[in-house]
Amino acid sequence: MKLKSKVGLVTGGGTGIGRATSLMLAERGATVIVNYSRSQSDAEETVQWINDKGGRAIAIQADVSQDKEVETMVQTAVHKFGKIDLLVNNASITRHIPMDDLASATEEVWDNLFDVNVKGMFYCARAVAPFMKKNNQGANVNVGSIAGQTGLGSSLPYAVSKSAVHGLTKSLARALAPAIRVNCVVPGAVATRWWDGKEEQMKRLAPHLLLQQISTPRDIAQLICAVLEQEAMTGQIITVDSGQTL
Repeated sequence: MKLKSKVGLVTGGGTGIGRATSLMLAERGATVIVNYSRSQSDAEETVQWINDKGGRAIAIQADVSQDKEVETMVQTAVHKFGKIDLLVNNASITRHIPMDDLASATEEVWDNLFDVNVKGMFYCARAVAPFMKKNNQGANVNVGSIAGQTGLGSSLPYAVSKSAVHGLTKSLARALAPAIRVNCVVPGAVATRWWDGKEEQMKRLAPHLLLQQISTPRDIAQLICAVLEQEAMTGQIITVDSGQTL
């Protein structure tokens, strides 16, 4: 699938991996809907960069954990551009809790992480599916995490939520075939604002990776775009982590 002239929705598209993906989709000729929940200025800045370079993008606010807000966002995008061809389910949240601190993994934490990280991805995939099926083509990429493979991460509920994203990918691939492809890109450590205040920890980690470098958001965006383009692949979980999990 060529990305030129396609319309893509990137959730959490104003910062980090989402911003890098939004910019790269625009570089490849796609129209981009930059979704945000709270980071309005970042989303609008991303849109401005794209439009200033001759691309086409708009920012739409929606909390992906709210099904009705997702439906409204998708309807707004389709009314504006006539279709949606691509979905990058990138929006995620976490809570930093030591893995062995089970008492702090409260019901509220579990609910918040699963509402955004898992249910939110499902809501978005469900909302865009009718429009993709109408054109008999579509491609979704869910952004997972090596935490979902290793069981380690910023918190136990976060790791479990990302494991659920990997499972959701396979189930959606079955449910939406053959018109819509669904795959998952699984980053390791990435130099985003999630590391704010932990820069020294990131520097200590880098030499222990096989490639001795922390991935950049653009590294992840390149793989996301490649997966969106690949028409012979669905239901796959693809890791990009500088050798972190080998």
